Amino acid sequence: MKWTAKVIRHKGEPRIAVSFEKNAELITRIKKLGGSRWSQTLKVWHLPDTEENRIRFKLTPLSHTIPSSEGIAQIEKFKQYLRSKRYSERTITTYSEALKSFLVFYREKPVADITNDDVIVYNDEYIIKNNLSASYQNQTINALKLFFKIVHHSKIVIEELHRPKNAKRLPNVLSKEETLKLIDVTANLKHKALLALIYSSGLRISEAINLKLTDIDSQRMLIHIKNAKGKKDRYTLLSTKVLVLLKEYYAVYKPKLFLFEGQFGEQYSSRSAQAVLQQSAKKAGITKQISLHTLRHSFATHLLESGTDLRYIQDLLGHSSPKTTMIYTHVSSTSLKNIINPFDM
Repeated sequence: MKWTAKVIRHKGEPRIAVSFEKNAELITRIKKLGGSRWSQTLKVWHLPDTEENRIRFKLTPLSHTIPSSEGIAQIEKFKQYLRSKRYSERTITTYSEALKSFLVFYREKPVADITNDDVIVYNDEYIIKNNLSASYQNQTINALKLFFKIVHHSKIVIEELHRPKNAKRLPNVLSKEETLKLIDVTANLKHKALLALIYSSGLRISEAINLKLTDIDSQRMLIHIKNAKGKKDRYTLLSTKVLVLLKEYYAVYKPKLFLFEGQFGEQYSSRSAQAVLQQSAKKAGITKQISLHTLRHSFATHLLESGTDLRYIQDLLGHSSPKTTMIYTHVSSTSLKNIINPFDM
């Protein structure tokens, strides 16, 4: 039975991805390993990146992946710098892990001696050689640009560190019928309310699970999104139908602080929300690869198709640049339907 294993980053965490042809015995064995999970997106099983798992799957031991003592100190200093600039903990983790990988690669080289050429070598010999994504490469460049700002006597010319060109992929979008069916087949009241709210207000999952009861303004029919991406506040729409659903949900579950809470009153997890979506999509017969962010994309696209001005959609989504919102013009079917196919003339 053949299998392959490699270290990946999944949702900001280092994980070990294990690939093999579908085999009941292997699936049973891997399920018994602590922390193993199946990724529907990546189509792999993945486990925590531990010393034990590295040895089990014949990967480089973690002891070979530790920066020098100088590198460790620099990473801690970098984290403190990012916190002083009020970066989110998630961003701090992402950037510091990217920096750690870079400093492991140059473990034997003093940080002050690292040059732009070294960054190019790292890109060629580590990122590209290991088939890591352009987005990971972009994160690394972002991290290095910030890091070398605080390195004294650095040989790095920050202005000459260039990001890769990202592939311009169009977002997956559900039709209105698919969206309504997805929500309709969700039997659990809390789950139904969560999916309906994310779609009807165009929320990111982090925004939805961070909502507090006091953020729902039923008088003005608005939702106050606080401290969202980019540390920005904004208001978005509150649907009258969703408000009715939320009242039903509140009467049954009686959340105390957060609008959506777990079994023991803790903040609801994004992982649980993603699992809810996948279960409902399966029930609804939706075969597209979708995530909770697909509901946000669908909200924006449906608004555009109903004639809402792009500037208002930009404000509702909290986009800094209109260019980000413009992508929905490429997935909207309204303008395409007005074009007569030359074959039909």
